[in-house]
Amino acid sequence: MELARFVNPAGLQPVGRNLYQETAASGQATVGAPGTDGLGTLAQGFLEMSNVSVVEEMVSMIAAQRAYEINSKSIQTTDEMLQTATSMKR
Repeated sequence: MELARFVNPAGLQPVGRNLYQETAASGQATVGAPGTDGLGTLAQGFLEMSNVSVVEEMVSMIAAQRAYEINSKSIQTTDEMLQTATSMKR
């Protein structure tokens, strides 16, 4: 893996093993104890919940699939109409 490559050109630079280094674009790191000076808190033994609603994503995927099917069918119908028009001309 090339260390000079940026994951986010306007952010941190990866240095390997899930470690990142500050860059001019990311600014200087803020250091402090959790829960002080407006910093967040830490909680051990908890699992982070997903920020994705599976139901909403499935509905969006089904809607996208239906839109694709409709577009595909309209292209197929247009093609059939053009074939019919071409055969009628002959």
